[in-house]
Amino acid sequence: MTKGRVNPAHKLDDQGIKGLGNVYYNLMEPALIEEALTRGEGHLGNGGTFLVSTGKHTGRSPQDKFVVRTPGVVDHIWWENNPPMDPAAFETLHQDMLAHMQGRDYFVQDLFGGADPAHRLDVRMVTELAWHGLFIRHMLRRPERDELDEFVPEYTIINCPSFLADPKRHGCRSETVIALNIEERLILIGGTEYAGENKKSVFSLLNYLLPEKRIMPMHCSANHAPGNPVDTAIFFGLSGTGKTTLSADPGRVLIGDDEHGWSERGTFNFEGGCYAKTINLSAEAEPEIYATTSKFGTVIENMVYDEDTKELDFEDDSLTANMRCAYPLNYISNASEHSLGGHPKNVIMLTCDSFGVLPPIARLTPAQAMYHFLSGFTAKVAGTERGVTEPQPTFSTCFGAPFMPRRPEAYGALLRDKIAKHGATCWLVNTGWTGGAYGTGSRMPIRATRALLSAALDGSLSSAKYRKDPYFGFDVPIAVDGVADILLDPRRTWEDPQAYDAQAAKLVGMFADNFEQYEAHIDEDVRAAAIG
Repeated sequence: MTKGRVNPAHKLDDQGIKGLGNVYYNLMEPALIEEALTRGEGHLGNGGTFLVSTGKHTGRSPQDKFVVRTPGVVDHIWWENNPPMDPAAFETLHQDMLAHMQGRDYFVQDLFGGADPAHRLDVRMVTELAWHGLFIRHMLRRPERDELDEFVPEYTIINCPSFLADPKRHGCRSETVIALNIEERLILIGGTEYAGENKKSVFSLLNYLLPEKRIMPMHCSANHAPGNPVDTAIFFGLSGTGKTTLSADPGRVLIGDDEHGWSERGTFNFEGGCYAKTINLSAEAEPEIYATTSKFGTVIENMVYDEDTKELDFEDDSLTANMRCAYPLNYISNASEHSLGGHPKNVIMLTCDSFGVLPPIARLTPAQAMYHFLSGFTAKVAGTERGVTEPQPTFSTCFGAPFMPRRPEAYGALLRDKIAKHGATCWLVNTGWTGGAYGTGSRMPIRATRALLSAALDGSLSSAKYRKDPYFGFDVPIAVDGVADILLDPRRTWEDPQAYDAQAAKLVGMFADNFEQYEAHIDEDVRAAAIG
């Protein structure tokens, strides 16, 4: 049985997906919640939220993600970062998954990846779980209802959590699999209920497709000045660096919190919603995001809650520290209606330095920006993972290595060209530690970080006096209104300056060791960018 609104010439049967049970096309939020509740997929929370647990997979499974090694992509994929899958193995996986799906009910959402109509991707998401349909309706961009009558999917993603892969038969690593076949325009996901795999599969596709159009795909948040989209800022950053928090500035318009493109026309959000971490979320620190956790249709993922009152516990991470909520962008009051901005005037790279070495803000040359973009540095701290007893560096190139099908230098060169062409100013902002490493120093005051960002975005830092950092060679302001001068010179915040020097030299060495993998693929000015 077919239910819902769909282009009659492009149903699943027309794609060779036959023999299913009920197929629900493009159900809206109330119907999806009803179906999810009926099927026992989760519970209704306060305000009409949907409370769900994703079982043993509470995060992405990057080691189980594969790209099918077809002739058309073989010379364009960064294979060291994207394990290959043989086309024959993929075909077996595909047929076995279709056989597994026989007689089962599925939910289809036809959606757009990208706010700019000139560059969007028309994506069909086929999900076994009704709440995955709800999730992806939030995360991608929804066509108008009458547009569904003409919708033709360019790529199809099938997510079947109950299907367990066979590593020997399907050429994968475990029972969990995420397989991208770019030439077949098909992605298969099995063995995991974690909803983030859905949205990141679309992001990976866009990261492959858009550079061919000279469009820069970016793992970043973005905002612009009120009434002035020309004054756009983008915020690159790995998890825990403040990407969502710092871009959600009530004094600016939020374009989006996670994935964007930079085209010949400016900045555009890939998504239509936000997927925010909720650990230690508070109404005082982040009132708008906190408010979404009691709004109708918000997906509350892997949070502990009171069985009777459904009150959420934002501090209990016994299920996972990666607990999240997913909601539509319009739940944020200062969100852009169109999710479009101008060419970035400011490019901010966020890092959480638990070594206590990096200054709270530094101005980068284009070559330095490419160096730090390729490095993608942040740090883990003691206690975050078993066996971590001191700060450990984490380098995730382009601030999103798991989603980058192409070699990092392709994205780095494209970003540098965009920066040079449009005259963007680049900044490195440290939201980590000062006065010593983690365990000795203290976390960078959020008030100081906001003051420094405001000075960068309003242009007042352009007239500041700068010193050159002796270790990394970038420019650091000497004085900024509202920020203690000592904070701008990390060495002065340490009780033992010699200990700072040793720690700084150690971190420089870590950067250098990590960057060796790019040495043969970059220009000399970038190679020299980290030398103080």
